[in-house]
Amino acid sequence: MPTSASSSAPIASSSVSAQSRPVPQDLVGRLSSSAISHEAKLKALRDIKNQIIGNRTKKLSFLKLGAVPSVVGVLASATATATSRIGCGFIGDDHDLDSIIIQSAAAVGSFACGFDAGVQAVLDAGALPILFSLVSHPNEKVVDAGARSLRLIYQSKLAPKFDFFQDQNIHFLLSLLNSENENVSGLGASIVTHSCETKVEQNVLEDAGVLKKLISLLAGSMIQRDASLESLATLLKENPAAILKILGTEHRGALDVVTELTRDKYPRTRLLACMCLIVVRNSYPSYLQDVRTKTQLIAILLELLDDAGQVGDEAPYALSSLIAGKEDMQKLAFEDRVAEKLCKHLEKGPLQARRLQGIFLALADLCSLLECCRSRFLSLKGLQFITNALTNDNADVQAAACICLRNVARSVKNLSAGIFMNEPVIIPLVHLICDASTSVQVAALDAISNIVVDFMTHKTTFIQCGGLKQLVQLSKSMDSTIRLHSLWALKNLMFLVDDRCKETIFAELTQSTLRSLIRDPEAAVQEQALALVRNIVDGSVECIEFILADDALLFHEVVRQLQCASKTEVLVQGMYVLSNVASGTELHKEAVMTQLLPVRPGDNQSIMFKFLQSDDSRLRTAALWALVNLCLPNFPGTYRRVLSIRNAGISSHLKNMLHDPCLDVKLRARTALAQLLIPDA
Repeated sequence: MPTSASSSAPIASSSVSAQSRPVPQDLVGRLSSSAISHEAKLKALRDIKNQIIGNRTKKLSFLKLGAVPSVVGVLASATATATSRIGCGFIGDDHDLDSIIIQSAAAVGSFACGFDAGVQAVLDAGALPILFSLVSHPNEKVVDAGARSLRLIYQSKLAPKFDFFQDQNIHFLLSLLNSENENVSGLGASIVTHSCETKVEQNVLEDAGVLKKLISLLAGSMIQRDASLESLATLLKENPAAILKILGTEHRGALDVVTELTRDKYPRTRLLACMCLIVVRNSYPSYLQDVRTKTQLIAILLELLDDAGQVGDEAPYALSSLIAGKEDMQKLAFEDRVAEKLCKHLEKGPLQARRLQGIFLALADLCSLLECCRSRFLSLKGLQFITNALTNDNADVQAAACICLRNVARSVKNLSAGIFMNEPVIIPLVHLICDASTSVQVAALDAISNIVVDFMTHKTTFIQCGGLKQLVQLSKSMDSTIRLHSLWALKNLMFLVDDRCKETIFAELTQSTLRSLIRDPEAAVQEQALALVRNIVDGSVECIEFILADDALLFHEVVRQLQCASKTEVLVQGMYVLSNVASGTELHKEAVMTQLLPVRPGDNQSIMFKFLQSDDSRLRTAALWALVNLCLPNFPGTYRRVLSIRNAGISSHLKNMLHDPCLDVKLRARTALAQLLIPDA
């Protein structure tokens, strides 16, 4: 390692004009050269770091030139030399060597900062163990540089997961958390945030005293405080037992400190404190019931949304988590005019993709349960915002817009009015269900599923826009998730349509495709395929004929599933198919009777016997519906079927079902008994 650099060389470089900036190729070449001086190498490191800070384009260009392995090579060499000197008991001024370590570690961190390609390059170059070794370096500035770079790496999902089940790792983690150096203790907290994912890991960390240590860091510096808040949220997520400990005597006041930090002068601290309280509330619903506090949380998050940086990007996700699935919070959000404030941000535009995605997800959660929220959003030109986002260049934004549309389309009033079934909405959705991203496809399919439930005659718009053809094509996908969601949409498209529309859909889908889907390897796909057939045969006698065409192959496929399937959900849908068929003509009833009732009196192995005795009330109800439809009065064969059912010994089961804990079962059993002319008691 050259040692000719001046010990007084400055650490931070002075600003340079764009014209005098060194060429990237030259900088990388200097790092790889053994002929240049110590000082020149140090300057090259500073120049690289200064050029790439906050500049993704520059980072990418340096990555292509192989800069990261060169920087890590310099770091490794300098660290090895320093370690060797320390091991030999060297006493002297290592300022130049430490400066090389500090600048190369800082450059590594800059490559990793907010840039996954940079993180991957850093990991591939073997920087991680070298940086960890710096944490125990005698020079505090070297320790800082290593810890800061590691924290930046651990902000990425690409960073390796830390194994908490090894004693030496836990001891090392505790040594980090106990360090007086704020960057080192902050690194320990960041490792917890990144790697703790399971309940078992939460317990291991809690038992090791990590929870207690994180609480103590709340009183530390801003770095320690923020890292602690983020880690606490990780340890407390879906962990009521740990929350009870915080609320108990040992850690009494911890959540009061967190609440106080929601009013901190630093926006990121306020955001993290809010997120921590939201995790506590979501994990332990009896906590944070005070309306004033909940309203303040909403107000703080809306205020943070005005932040121009990362805090503003993350605020809508915190808001989404606060109101998701909680009617009380959505009512408060409605009263606090959250929809108006979010829409104002959409009006400002253009927004960065991350923030735009978050806003649409927050609006989706706001509109998930309450009709008043949906109406308010739509009155604010919400549908126009959604349709604009459906054609956004970013896949995450497109998916979020689809999720928002799905929830807004739960409005029965607006569905009936057909406001979602128009070309500006349908055409981009049909395009998105063929997207290269599976998450976008699924989100678009789910939005379509809600839209096509539409009770009016607007479904033809979807078919004319090519939606039906695409759904049928996707139902044959190799991806079971896509098959499932496309079938769900087809099932809803078939719901309450006229015979002509059913015929169009059935012809496009084909009987052979339906039979294949009914015997799909995935039970969830089988269920939706049978639900689709159930909707096909729900209605006129002509519709029931669809299932009995071509030697009744589709009908027999349904029966086969009733005999073989193990999942209750599949059996329920199959039974409702036969129940709908049994509501048809005499011929239809006889076809069902033959399959459901025993061939010989007293044979309790028949489908009807097994389902009437099922432990699942849904299956008992479905079986009773089929029985009721078989015994409908004013049909020529009803008397004969009634006699057969009575002779089969089913009546005694029906009497017992009058005391069933499920109300639906009770009512259907009473109806069936009346049809069989058997007294109720």
